[in-house]
Amino acid sequence: MTERLSVREAGSGTPLVLLHAFPLSSRMWQAQLDELPGAEGADARVLAVDLRGFGGTELGADEPSLDLLADDIALLLDRAGIDRAVVGGLSMGGYVAMAFARRHGDRLSGLLLADTKGTADTDTARANRERVAAAVLARDSVRLLVDEQLPAPLLGATTATRDPKLTEHVASMILESAPASVAWAQRAMAARPDSLASLRGADVPALVLVGAEDTLTPPSDAEALAAALPQADLTILPGTGHLSALEVPEAFNAAVRGLLARID
Repeated sequence: MTERLSVREAGSGTPLVLLHAFPLSSRMWQAQLDELPGAEGADARVLAVDLRGFGGTELGADEPSLDLLADDIALLLDRAGIDRAVVGGLSMGGYVAMAFARRHGDRLSGLLLADTKGTADTDTARANRERVAAAVLARDSVRLLVDEQLPAPLLGATTATRDPKLTEHVASMILESAPASVAWAQRAMAARPDSLASLRGADVPALVLVGAEDTLTPPSDAEALAAALPQADLTILPGTGHLSALEVPEAFNAAVRGLLARID
């Protein structure tokens, strides 16, 4: 496990751990840190985590594995004195949240899965991840991620038209990422297993969120996740792409408040 995760924290209510998308950082959760604490009936202690290699967290020397990231979160909860938490993630963060549910299910009080999927990568997807990993290492640059993923497919068409400054903001976060961390994360995601069967054992309040314009993990993937989870609500956000927490933070936060209100 990594020695210590970098965390942005706000609030003092129900513990809510937020795990960022690839290849961003905990900075993507600023609107959630600002707005979720203090909500009447659904106050939250929000912990926005930098997964290893991103933001302020060291990558370390371990082989790529999402299970390691899930174990990092368990250690974070121990150090924070938190027994059980709502664990949520977007895209790659959702993969880590599912790994956490599989490995540390007794630590969950709720589960939030946004713009992610429960199935393993296809052979084509794994090959593309390896292409990106090899390219960023060879070039010692992550610029190709900006060139290939912005505004689409990371941002929805509606968002790209309505808020061009968000494209610049996301690009700035991507360019803060180290090539070695990007390659490590790509290879960890490529190796992840199918999670749909294990999610049937996650019998806690759950929320599955997806942008209606998400082409990377479309609403059909969200529907499969919601069908697997025993206590899931499904919310499809119109006019929204893959980075829903950034594209429509007010609607995203309203849905999360609904989940927090369901936590015992």
